[in-house]
Amino acid sequence: MTRQQRSTLLQWGAFVVGLLVVAGTLAATVRWGDLAAQFFKWSDFKDQFPDIVLEAARNTIIYTVIGFSGGLLLGLVAALMRQSSVPPARFLAGVYIEVFRALPALLTILIVGFGIPIAFGSENLPSFFQTLYGSGGTALALVAGAYLAETIRAGIEAVPRGQVEAARSLGMTSFQTTRSIVLPQAFRVIIPPLTNELVLLLKDTSLLAVLGVAAGERELTTWGRTISNSIGNYTPLMAAAVCYLAITVPLSQLVKYVEKRTKAGQG
Repeated sequence: MTRQQRSTLLQWGAFVVGLLVVAGTLAATVRWGDLAAQFFKWSDFKDQFPDIVLEAARNTIIYTVIGFSGGLLLGLVAALMRQSSVPPARFLAGVYIEVFRALPALLTILIVGFGIPIAFGSENLPSFFQTLYGSGGTALALVAGAYLAETIRAGIEAVPRGQVEAARSLGMTSFQTTRSIVLPQAFRVIIPPLTNELVLLLKDTSLLAVLGVAAGERELTTWGRTISNSIGNYTPLMAAAVCYLAITVPLSQLVKYVEKRTKAGQG
């Protein structure tokens, strides 16, 4: 037996022994009957469908789309401002990025959801902002935009400088160069991290529950918690978990696929 084979055999042995120890400990200590009764009651699980999909999963996707679309726009503007030759523009973009990357997303949601109505008066705000779609989506967009700005900036800086100089030598303006040469290549490079940010943002929609949720506006986590409290059983939380997995797992696989395609294209 070679040294490599012995090393592989030892690793397999350590893995199997560790797995048996963990399995034995769980089998001896976890009260599986109580756990199944509280979290895996099939009748309560079935009762969540199709309403959990038609309301909670739908709202989760809507909040994610609003937050990501707004964040992508804010991130693009902030990234371009960071590249600007105007110092105040670079300063403002830097402040926005640093502040909203430093603040916890939950705190940002609370400040936007409760602070803006106080500052401007609820009656003076657009009707859309008075719903969780508006206030919650805006808060998510502010958070996402700060992270996407750095991602987009990294993509812009990855574009070879020679291509920019070649475009300018052909008489293209700075705006034309950015629009036609820089941004298309930058977004091709950053598609994987953008998709990853989309997955993270989808899970952050669960934080919107702190703003209070009206009928028809519940996302998956709020749905699971509300129904669990009303029936005295935690199975609805597991139904919400299944819905999250049904959304995020395909997205995560998409991220891996895009990363492979991107690396293959660069190779």
